[in-house]
Amino acid sequence: MSRNPERKSRRPATLAGLCVALLGSACTPLDGYVNEDWLQARQMDFLRFATGAPLQASSLGNILSHLDREARDSSYQVAPGSIPDDAWDGIFDKMWRLRDTSDFDALRLVDLLYANRGHPVASEALWQKAENALLTFKYWYTDDTPVRIVDGDQVIDNMWYWTENHILIFKVCEYLAGQLFPDRVFAVAGLTGLEHVARARPFLVTWFDERARFGFTEWHSNVYYNLDMRPLLSLVEWADDPVIATRAAMVLDLVLLDTALHLHRGTFGATHGRSYIKDKASADTEDTFDQSKMLFDDSVLPYPSRGSTSGAVFARARKYRLPEVIRRIAGNNAPMVDRQRMNLPLDEIPPADPFTAPPPEAPFGMDYRDETYLPFWWSMGSQPVWMILPLTFEVGNRENLWIAQFSPFKQLRDLVWNPADPEGSIAFAQQLAIALWPLINQSLLKEVNSYTYRTAHYMLSTAQDYRKGVRGSQTHTWQATLGERALVFSQHPGTLPVPEGDPVPADWNWQQQDEPGPGYWTGEASQPRAAQVENVTIAIYAPQYTPLPELGFPSRDETHAYFPVAHMDEVVQNGRWTFGRKDAAYVALYSWRPTEWRRGQPEVFENDGRDFDLVAPGGASNVWIVECGSEDEWPGGFAEFRNPVAAASVEVPPTETAFDVIYESPSRGTLELGWDGPLVQDGNDLPLADYPRMDNPFASVAFLDERYEISDGDFSLVLDFDTDERSAAGPPDVLARRRAELERVWNLIRRGFRLHRQGS
Repeated sequence: MSRNPERKSRRPATLAGLCVALLGSACTPLDGYVNEDWLQARQMDFLRFATGAPLQASSLGNILSHLDREARDSSYQVAPGSIPDDAWDGIFDKMWRLRDTSDFDALRLVDLLYANRGHPVASEALWQKAENALLTFKYWYTDDTPVRIVDGDQVIDNMWYWTENHILIFKVCEYLAGQLFPDRVFAVAGLTGLEHVARARPFLVTWFDERARFGFTEWHSNVYYNLDMRPLLSLVEWADDPVIATRAAMVLDLVLLDTALHLHRGTFGATHGRSYIKDKASADTEDTFDQSKMLFDDSVLPYPSRGSTSGAVFARARKYRLPEVIRRIAGNNAPMVDRQRMNLPLDEIPPADPFTAPPPEAPFGMDYRDETYLPFWWSMGSQPVWMILPLTFEVGNRENLWIAQFSPFKQLRDLVWNPADPEGSIAFAQQLAIALWPLINQSLLKEVNSYTYRTAHYMLSTAQDYRKGVRGSQTHTWQATLGERALVFSQHPGTLPVPEGDPVPADWNWQQQDEPGPGYWTGEASQPRAAQVENVTIAIYAPQYTPLPELGFPSRDETHAYFPVAHMDEVVQNGRWTFGRKDAAYVALYSWRPTEWRRGQPEVFENDGRDFDLVAPGGASNVWIVECGSEDEWPGGFAEFRNPVAAASVEVPPTETAFDVIYESPSRGTLELGWDGPLVQDGNDLPLADYPRMDNPFASVAFLDERYEISDGDFSLVLDFDTDERSAAGPPDVLARRRAELERVWNLIRRGFRLHRQGS
């Protein structure tokens, strides 16, 4: 393969370039997509940052940035031979050993080979080693694991194939690697590149269709949306099949639209199906930050990492242009409500006797026992759910998943499994599932109805009535966002970061701890019944199970909230209320149980030794209420907001199951929420379920509809997955006037240059 050459020259002056030069980034584009020169300026801004230090030879993302800057900037050169031949040996070894997340590395290699194969920065021998890593990689769980002996032991496949993002990444890698080497035979499956392309394509088409109809399993995820965007962008840039490239661009539009709808001061501050504490404490620690900053320019924080692969691939993109309406949605400061429904319902509560009850019928013609649908069911984390268990045992036994991917469940599997009686073994397993479902289903991600209220000063977002009372491995139920680092959320922890009384280890790294959850800051040991109306959320915690720490299901007798004093301008406590102000945004947080600041545990973020962990001890059952406001809504300032909230009536009578809550909100009237039933506002029931797929001022899309029409009144976008239409447009009259104005200015400048030359 030869290097993909790119002409290195300074771009000539163009009408669009003049537009940016004269009017800056607010320039109206001349079609429905962001202005090309504006986009290239944003990309170069990242590239200058990423290349502001010497090339990192082991970082594929950093290498992409250096080589792309060289391709764009004639004054910038990368020295030949800068990458030693052993620089990527760790990557090759990881892929050879089939270790988890090797597919992430394979995708980086795919992008690097397509963009820069043969560049003299690396030797031909190293480029061939990169090719060989892809030619010897295992691309799907049904392929036989190759016999590989390393350090005297047989390599065990420990790669996880079945989350929403992993399915996409594996199949994109298979598709693009096959396209790159169409006639070569890939070692593991014994298929040619073209045969791998043919095998991967139906998976991609199905994945696109599921996202169009159902949304995202890992909803609003500030971790895993990043891992969806990168492979989608790779398809847009490199796929030869125009249908695949177009559909990938359409789904990428949907991911970025969802990000734009939930962006406030650079923070993707929504409820999340999956997130970790490393991503939840600051905008610039979110895995989606680089592309958000580049495309939406919504944060004053600098780029955090010179080795970012996400920033590198978006800076490298030539074919993908963001629709202008999505960029404008991210910057729209008018108060708005966004309601969304994502994923499919799954009745996780088993019947008393699953063998006498009629077998459950899967939605939309799918089947719980058909392996064709296994990637979707397992992407929901449904492996131990009672109606999925037979398929889990069938595939787990056949593929020997218990020794690696399912090793946490091996002890339980060995307890129930009798090879002489498979049906009886499954029946036994289902009986255990009936008893333990609130615990063992902790990774399940089923249908969610999310609600977000965003203003110019703050954003509040909640998963409405989502899996109340049971464990959630990485879910993030609600969040109030006032600024890039002024964030508030509550949680029921499973464990302490460091045992009580023990010193914090000197090498403690908060970004690498407390995962995968539920831990102290990640996930929920029990998820609350939470409900939101505009700027108010009520969250009722009432665990509906008995903890079993000896089986790996711990639960602490407390709830707590992240409330970072160091990142607020003011913090005031009044009774059971804690108030915070950041700039012109206000937040009030109520706890039914009295609270105290926990000290002696590791800092979550750069909190400068100040309080951030607001704990409500005395029991895991509690009620938290959050109300947001701003200077616009309370012109008298922070005190005018605090006083009526602190004086508001809050009734929290306990019930047999949980609590009934009546809150007299100064801004929203009388709000009532119990463990069952709707949220009631001033006597009116507010629905918490059966939302449209998307409902906000810019788009109204029915659930299962595959046509999205998005508009801000000026710019628009149509995504039709039935017809593969992706079309963006702007207001013709505005564009015509702007074009005529720019042409007039351009002609005047050209005339001035001519007169200047004639005069000289």
